[in-house]
Amino acid sequence: MIVLAHVHERARFIQEYARPTAELIGRFGGEYLVRAPHALALENAAAFDGAAVVVSKWPDRAAIERFWNSEAYAALKAAREPLADAHVLVVEEPS
Repeated sequence: MIVLAHVHERARFIQEYARPTAELIGRFGGEYLVRAPHALALENAAAFDGAAVVVSKWPDRAAIERFWNSEAYAALKAAREPLADAHVLVVEEPS
């Protein structure tokens, strides 16, 4: 899963969303590969320059869907929405 987010209130975002989401991702089998603020966009800069980038690895798409559709994540997503504008992608390795 790849997340690109423009965070509006960083301290609140970390406290109310990022920390509890990190714990939840682990419970659903995900692991972070990259968590980095302030991306440099070489193209389409208006959309992605300065965005935070998060890349996580999951056992399979079903694990991501269980996480994404869980009641626990629904509450965290609701907390995130006023704090950041996020783009979320799920990408599978080609077989």
